[in-house]
Amino acid sequence: LRHALVHGITDYIVDDTEEARSQRARALDVIEGPLMDGMNEVGDLFGAGKMFLPQVVKSARVMKQAVAHLEPFLEAEKAASEQDTGQNRKSAGLVVMATVKGDVHDIGKNIVSVVLQCNGYEVVDLGVMVPAETILQEAQDQGADVIGLSGLITPSLDQMVHVAAEMERLDFDTPLLVGGATTSRRHTAVRIAERYSGPTVHVVDASRCVPVLRAMLDESRREAFITKVREDYVLEREAHAARAAKSKLIPIGAARKNSVPLDWNTFEPTVPREPGIHVFDDYPLADLVDYIDWSPFFQAWEIKGRYPEILDDPSVGEQAGILYADALKLLDRIVSEGLLVARGVVGLFPAQRVGDDLEVLANDSESRTVHGLRQQFEKKDGRPNVCLSDFVAPTESGLTDHIGAFVVTTGLGLDELCASLEEKLDDYGSIMAKALADRLAEAFAERLHERVRRDLWGYEVGDGQSHADLISESYSGIRPAPGYPACPDHTEKRTLFSLLDAERHTGVSLTESYAMLPGASVSGWYFAHPEAQYFGLGRIGKDQVTDYAERKGLTLAEVERWLQSNLGYEPDEGAP
Repeated sequence: LRHALVHGITDYIVDDTEEARSQRARALDVIEGPLMDGMNEVGDLFGAGKMFLPQVVKSARVMKQAVAHLEPFLEAEKAASEQDTGQNRKSAGLVVMATVKGDVHDIGKNIVSVVLQCNGYEVVDLGVMVPAETILQEAQDQGADVIGLSGLITPSLDQMVHVAAEMERLDFDTPLLVGGATTSRRHTAVRIAERYSGPTVHVVDASRCVPVLRAMLDESRREAFITKVREDYVLEREAHAARAAKSKLIPIGAARKNSVPLDWNTFEPTVPREPGIHVFDDYPLADLVDYIDWSPFFQAWEIKGRYPEILDDPSVGEQAGILYADALKLLDRIVSEGLLVARGVVGLFPAQRVGDDLEVLANDSESRTVHGLRQQFEKKDGRPNVCLSDFVAPTESGLTDHIGAFVVTTGLGLDELCASLEEKLDDYGSIMAKALADRLAEAFAERLHERVRRDLWGYEVGDGQSHADLISESYSGIRPAPGYPACPDHTEKRTLFSLLDAERHTGVSLTESYAMLPGASVSGWYFAHPEAQYFGLGRIGKDQVTDYAERKGLTLAEVERWLQSNLGYEPDEGAP
């Protein structure tokens, strides 16, 4: 049993568990003996960096299947003794965790949950899109030792701040851990820890969660650990303030005068060959496999390196190869059995620049505004302050230009696939399926962008790009996504979805925080100008935010909430 756990082998786990049970007085003795011995070894190896995350998740799968076989015997023993034998099972601590309200992403949370359980922690996983009141009520009801919050999209950061503020209002002193792709130690220090007087810690990845919890819940180490974290966060806040004071913003009027200098007198925009809306229903998954970028897949499993070089890496190559083989096996099944459904919609519409915004003529002949934001930090060496609208012909040019939009998903059927795997106690397979669905969604976006460039819009000619060229985006045109660096306002997805009638065509919907559901979905804009480039908006001033709010018909406070991470000033508390 110990060997099976350490090596993640499920082949004979039921037979081995039954043999171990038959040799002991109680089924509980099997859990507290060889099974926990094996899991302790797994935890030690992972903590020492001698075991990789996929191996840990496989070990958890073995443990679950062994315990599932023992459950009827445990229940019988409980009935016979009229005692709750679970009281005798030792727990390192109870963690209540959730993906916050409005966010549907849970791969990272699920991985952390598995790692914690492998290390003897009891985990109450509340799932995704969980409001603050539910998280805190469950924490109270369960007697949680720690509360964990996860989120992927930037609006989730505000939800985490809200949870922290509610914990303070309700006089919690439970440690609060936050993690996820958009979180950071600095954000935690500046915005979350300032709202909650209890211990608040940012956890960068699954490999760090156990050391943090051990220090947090060990009475002999807790005070020193929390003191060190708070000292570090003071330094983070000071660094944040220093950076804000140092970065110089120019007035929005001056930034607009320093826009991208494109000569519209000599440029003729390409008119799309097939304008309008194009729907791709049940797109062949087999056509997407060659467009997968595998590097983020390995990153999701916390194996660092670029594909394909990672497979030959002397440190991680062996385990990367095993993970890759497992992925290809499940991917082949997904494709051959049609376990996931790919749907997409693309639209190419007449557009013209009006200031920093774009006026877009939709299929219903109504004009819709796509609102833009412009870099406002001081530039040197003649570099422009860029806005996405710079890459579309202005109204005064008299030119007919276009913009594209898309929404794709490969998440239809994913819940059913994961449920079937979890029913077999296969967390490894379930996490793998979600990671593959994410990769297929990005591959779908890549494939449709290629078809747009070469066929539907037709501004790209010549030989097609290699796989490496596609991954490095070595082609003309860009597809920035609302919520990402060039256009960080998630609320612009509402306009994008309206232009495409995306929910009807694809089944993809938006949560109140503008996360896409299913989670394995991608959306964005198409810009065709050969000078179009990706950029980060950076910090912006109150003059631009005020003007942007007026253009969108929102209050200043609403816009500040959605653009919190980009504000170059501290907003007024309680502003309208």
